[in-house]
Amino acid sequence: MTTPLPPQPTNDAARAKLVEALVATGAEDRAAFATLYQLTNAKLFGVCLRICGDRGAAEDVLNEVYLTIWRRAGAFEPGRASPISWLATIARNRAIDWRRSAGRGSAVPLENAPDVADDAPSAEDRLVQGEADTRLHLCLDQLDDKQGGAIRSAFFGGLTYAELAERDAVPLGTMKSWVRRGLQRLKDCLRDD
Repeated sequence: MTTPLPPQPTNDAARAKLVEALVATGAEDRAAFATLYQLTNAKLFGVCLRICGDRGAAEDVLNEVYLTIWRRAGAFEPGRASPISWLATIARNRAIDWRRSAGRGSAVPLENAPDVADDAPSAEDRLVQGEADTRLHLCLDQLDDKQGGAIRSAFFGGLTYAELAERDAVPLGTMKSWVRRGLQRLKDCLRDD
């Protein structure tokens, strides 16, 4: 006879904890900022590393990311955006800024990225994240090829709008529209779940 698994935290509980830490950070609560860092540093480091392609640069960019978060946390609106999306956008933008200022081209493919220390999440976190990832990919698959491909390349591949427009031989404004409309459809799909 097998023993039942303990109840797993829901996505809502993990999100609520992150929102609480982010809102308290906005009120300049240093303990909440430390909690926020513990909850998000591995994911945000991964975003920075994927775009920068260099561990040292990614660490430097991550420091800038958390300085930005400390300064801007008060502007976070819980009902308007997912906390991890808000944070990952800051990390992505800072990493792209670094890449532009360093005169680098496109992001380093994941297979060529340097090894990262294993800060593996717990089994609980992997289960919660796995469910969220599955929902995200199901919603991405519902987008048309242009929108889905652009979003995947921008957010998973670290490409800028200009790089996407050049790759697909379309005007920059067209690419921005594809991504914006795709993100809105993605948001609606994820909200419906």
